[in-house]
Amino acid sequence: MRSVPDETATWLAIGLVAAVTLACRLAGPVVMSRIGPSPRIERFLQSLSISVIAALVASIVAQGGPREGAAVGVAALVMLATKSTVLALLAGMATAASWTILLSG
Repeated sequence: MRSVPDETATWLAIGLVAAVTLACRLAGPVVMSRIGPSPRIERFLQSLSISVIAALVASIVAQGGPREGAAVGVAALVMLATKSTVLALLAGMATAASWTILLSG
């Protein structure tokens, strides 16, 4: 069995992800035109973006270390306390930056 060079495999993966993304983007309006918007579908669509963000954050925390975990934890606490996405984002970034400056140097 022949192996694919790393650069070729990378470009194939990028192309595949782009094709699947395009297909999903194009399929959305087609599917929604065939099924009427119901309250259940509306709730699903509203929850979808939150679940994508949660999956991205979970993968970053899983691949990262304690710095990423601390940043996400602080951001979550600030979000719960203030209900402000911007403040939570700033608090998380400040936590990660402070960790890097104070503990990695």
